[in-house]
Amino acid sequence: MGTDRAVDVFQEHRPVLMGVAYRMLGRVADAEDVVQEAWLRWSDADRDAVRSPRAYLIRVVTRLAIDRLRQITARREAYVGPWLPEPLVTDLDRTEPDAAERVVLADTVSLAVLVVLESLSPLERAVFVLREAFGLPFAEIAATLDRSEPAVRQLASRARKYVDERRPRYDVDPAVRRDLTERFLAAALDGDLEGLMALLAPDARLVADSGGKARAPVRVIESADKVGRFVLGVRTRSVPDMRFEYAEVNGEIAFLILSGDTLDSVCQVEVSDGRIQRVYLLRNPDKLGHLDGSGAHPGGA
Repeated sequence: MGTDRAVDVFQEHRPVLMGVAYRMLGRVADAEDVVQEAWLRWSDADRDAVRSPRAYLIRVVTRLAIDRLRQITARREAYVGPWLPEPLVTDLDRTEPDAAERVVLADTVSLAVLVVLESLSPLERAVFVLREAFGLPFAEIAATLDRSEPAVRQLASRARKYVDERRPRYDVDPAVRRDLTERFLAAALDGDLEGLMALLAPDARLVADSGGKARAPVRVIESADKVGRFVLGVRTRSVPDMRFEYAEVNGEIAFLILSGDTLDSVCQVEVSDGRIQRVYLLRNPDKLGHLDGSGAHPGGA
């Protein structure tokens, strides 16, 4: 296989590789590093002996991501305040026209699920991602992880049970979520506490991620009243040339708060039974630098 052909093959599979790495690591920069390392290994490999480039590349990326995940555990433990994954702007309507597959992809890349995946072991997380997000057969996952198929099935069962028990139950209707997101932003901008309270579930929670590098609560805010009052309290915070844009972030609608062309924050709400159950606010500048006002993103869903 010539060099040009090797580049074409790698680029063909890059969105899937980025999707695996991002779900494994929850950080775009780490995922890009892993995919870049996979390219170096692919460029040095005996490619003529590779029967399935896709399977080979997924195996390389998964193993590299497992190694990286083990290395960054200490970094996550020392993190200031709540930790959320880096926001990834997606376009699942464009990239995955099949409605059922769109739901699966959105479910496995959502902020809520990625937070739950943080508590899995690296092997459990790898099995969950490869099986649930990309539908790989157990035999292929076993070969990827150099484990027996029964062991992989056991890991998959344990991971699936853990995620099901801890994942919040949210509506996936994009129209409902967009409507409540728009009404939430409008009420916040109008200083309408009563309007916010009507949108928030009584036990609503706000999770803000700043990493200690921007102003944000370092603890989860609980109850509709406290969340509503916090939102109104920060709405007057001075952001020069403030403007808003809507984007699909991690498979779900969100609004971006920009200062001119610089992204200041990303806010997303999770919805159940017609009320907002959780508000995610991402303010860590280290997690926003890969995004811009146009909603560009570096990888696939």
